[in-house]
Amino acid sequence: MEAPLYPELPPHSSAPQGGQPAFWVGPRYLAGDDGCLYDVVADTLASLGWTSLTIVRGRHEPDDAPEDRQVLRSTVLHISPDALRWAQWGLADEPFYLGELPIAWQISARAEAGSPLAQWSAYFTRDVPGEAMADFLVALDASDQPAVPFAGAELVLDAVAAHGWLRDIDQPQAAATDPTFTSHISLGEVPPLIQDADLRTLSAEDDDTGPSGWQAWAEPALGAPCLWAASFAASVPHDLVAAFAASLSATAPVLRRVLPEATRERLLRGPAI
Repeated sequence: MEAPLYPELPPHSSAPQGGQPAFWVGPRYLAGDDGCLYDVVADTLASLGWTSLTIVRGRHEPDDAPEDRQVLRSTVLHISPDALRWAQWGLADEPFYLGELPIAWQISARAEAGSPLAQWSAYFTRDVPGEAMADFLVALDASDQPAVPFAGAELVLDAVAAHGWLRDIDQPQAAATDPTFTSHISLGEVPPLIQDADLRTLSAEDDDTGPSGWQAWAEPALGAPCLWAASFAASVPHDLVAAFAASLSATAPVLRRVLPEATRERLLRGPAI
């Protein structure tokens, strides 16, 4: 028996959502995930040949009817053909928060199939634009060595700067923001519990700075709750983060039926004919 983690989400991304009209909207980084982040990512992984597994944990007393079984967790795991990378849809009953938002997807990679541990993990909350996650996963799938960095951090900032984002005045080599100052990407301290094989993340003292990782988020208004957040462990290769950043900051409009309440008034939109 499988229960949806988020029952309010439609079962398929292509299904009409309450008959709502579709719009081309921008900017992408404020457009949300259209309420179908699972489907967009799962469809992308299926097209890449990844295998999906569903794991269900529940409770069923001997005298209970089958329909009375209590499902506590439904986890969907997608594994690449070479078993070097995998993606996990979030746990409904054990939420892991990022920017006070529950994680929706965790993406991981390792150097060797025989290793039991991930070399790095990246985390994405709901309302991260599905296009950006899809491009990140395509880049990850295309990498022969997904745990080995092949480029420097500058590649990430170059990717967003090419689409009009502004480098931070105080940290021009480590941070940038969109022209409306609502969305940000920054190389710095990694939040707690982010999985990384770099041993420095375990040995850093309270007054010591550990390895830096990329963080991205959208804050519709100063002090307001984040619309979405993404966190990349320190060992995530910069070229993969750059693929995400380039897609996130892309100026091409995206198709949406469901617009985030927090950014609805900030979006430019036109009907999809």
